[in-house]
Amino acid sequence: MEKVEIKTEYIKLEQLLKLAGLVGSGSEAKMVIGMSLVRVNGSIELQRGKKLRNGDIVEYKGGKYIVEQHFH
Repeated sequence: MEKVEIKTEYIKLEQLLKLAGLVGSGSEAKMVIGMSLVRVNGSIELQRGKKLRNGDIVEYKGGKYIVEQHFH
């Protein structure tokens, strides 16, 4: 499982996909989310604006990514 570090309270799902390098653009994120290809905490997520917080797990293309919150 890969860690995706954020420095804010939450990150939106489409932003996380871009930050982790899983998609190249917001429109690509919208497409893969709309095609039911992304899971959040084990369930298919269709909201690209879904707020992800510390400990949430995103699954995409066989990979798992955990959100880790770091305030500096």
